[in-house]
Amino acid sequence: MVSNQGFGKPTARRYSLEEKAAAVRMVRTLRAELGADHGTVQRVASQLGYGIESVRAWVRQADIDDGHVAGVSTDDARRLRELEQENRELRRANEILKRAASFFGAELDRQHRK
Repeated sequence: MVSNQGFGKPTARRYSLEEKAAAVRMVRTLRAELGADHGTVQRVASQLGYGIESVRAWVRQADIDDGHVAGVSTDDARRLRELEQENRELRRANEILKRAASFFGAELDRQHRK
């Protein structure tokens, strides 16, 4: 990680999809060559200058996305976020419509009483 202007806080680096995919391929290739998982993530991460936990997370997510292990796929997680956002927007719209109906209902009632 890179230091943030000397303040001691590390800054998060954004990696492209290609960089992530390349790192995952390298880990998988190394695992196939060595016939073992131990140390492969650390080795690839140091070779590329990436964070170990970042590479480990990419490999884990790729294993889920490829169906090698159980978990929530990237596509399912994206769709869930979209549905949650849509749900929030619909709840807001529903609340606005309820308030408008109440306001106009009260206004009609006042006009009717005159």
